[in-house]
Amino acid sequence: MTDKDEKRPIPELTSEHAEVEMTKSESTKPETTLKRPSYSNPYGRYNLLVVFVVTYCLTYVGFGYHFYGPHTLWFHSTRILPSFKYLAKYNCQVEPLPPSEFYHRQERLSEILQYQAHPQSTSYILEPGANAGYFANVSLASWRRSERPLLVVLSPLPNNKLSIRVLTPKFESSRAKAVFRIPSEASVEFIEWAEDEDPYSVLARAVGPERVIVDDDMRQFVVEGLRGAGFRIATQRHALSAIRQLRERKTEKEIEIMKCANELTLVALKDVRDRMWIGMTESQARSIIGKALLGAGLGKDGGGIFTTVQFGKSAGLPHGGGEDRTLTKSDLITFDLGGSLHGYWSDVTRTFALPGSTIPSSHLEIWFTVARAQKAAFNAVKKGARGSDIDAAARRVIEAAGKGKYFTHRLGHGIGMELHESPYLRGGNDVPLASGNTFSDEPGIYIEGELGIRLEDCFVVDENGKARLLTEGVGGAAKTPWLP
Repeated sequence: MTDKDEKRPIPELTSEHAEVEMTKSESTKPETTLKRPSYSNPYGRYNLLVVFVVTYCLTYVGFGYHFYGPHTLWFHSTRILPSFKYLAKYNCQVEPLPPSEFYHRQERLSEILQYQAHPQSTSYILEPGANAGYFANVSLASWRRSERPLLVVLSPLPNNKLSIRVLTPKFESSRAKAVFRIPSEASVEFIEWAEDEDPYSVLARAVGPERVIVDDDMRQFVVEGLRGAGFRIATQRHALSAIRQLRERKTEKEIEIMKCANELTLVALKDVRDRMWIGMTESQARSIIGKALLGAGLGKDGGGIFTTVQFGKSAGLPHGGGEDRTLTKSDLITFDLGGSLHGYWSDVTRTFALPGSTIPSSHLEIWFTVARAQKAAFNAVKKGARGSDIDAAARRVIEAAGKGKYFTHRLGHGIGMELHESPYLRGGNDVPLASGNTFSDEPGIYIEGELGIRLEDCFVVDENGKARLLTEGVGGAAKTPWLP
């Protein structure tokens, strides 16, 4: 220490400053001991850490979204999905069919039973199903079939009205009366059978063992039970064909419901596509699209929904092979979806890609071949055209591209109260299309172990014989793999 140092005044320490103790070591270097200052906020030391963590996370998310995009496993791994209830607000809302629609059907059926069936065939007997639902609003959605028969007996009355009688298990009669809302301008009678009785004999005593027509969807043990009770089962192919054609030709009110169902299905598909990511599994996508269809309001009538999800080579089998493939950037995605609305089904299929995918050019070429085939079939619909003609129109496009052997199924099926119903767009069907017929148009190319591509939209044949897409209100057919 110099003389100058000795003369320098030492500042007085207070509680507001760090306390410093000066000691002298053998090397004459001062040793300083610092005492931590006190703060009025005991948690203040964590503030900087919180700010750092929040800033880091926001930066991480921002840069990740920018560089990797919203369709990556990185971004979606912790994403919370919505309930999809907002899809139900889509503006195609329609009401169930009014009673007048059923009255008209019953009048038509009464005419068939009186004038087209065998003169001694006066009644038509059905189990719960599509036909019973069509004429009497007794569907599988409202009553599940079991070993205990529940039968609907429709008999013609004067003025083309129908008598409706329901054979029901006695212990279930109250439920049957509560569940079934049977529109009728005539009487509706419930006939009860007890557990220790033969139900078919009970029915024979109530209506008489007459000559009857049975629905072609009736289970064989029920047919045999009726025959054993004395009913004479008539083979009425002409009458059954006429009955089937009633369902095949939809009214405008039916078409409105089907149009809404198909549009809701496509809206849900497009919404879910924007929430998908590279690295997700087929089962994850299936779960999400299922929630979206239910959120849109499909399946709430008891009919349900269906979801087929296939990634990449899984789609080489048209209905899948049971694996749970993980989505890669080179995979196309196939969704085959549908649901029921007021008793009518939708059916929509899209093969598409996510933004940021790197789809092989050969796969894209096949996609556009399938799209051209679908359009060719749609344009082939005209007055006098047969189901086989429409199928052939699509098949020619695919054969010209050298992929004919990979188009392995019919072009389409009828759709309505059943997901698959007559008539069908296939080779060998030479029946002309009729106005009100509704079909799926779904060509596909399937190369096992490599890929599968299918595009499907349903259409109705209008009064001019032209096809009108049931998805036209939400964009219609797919434009590209990135615009489904």
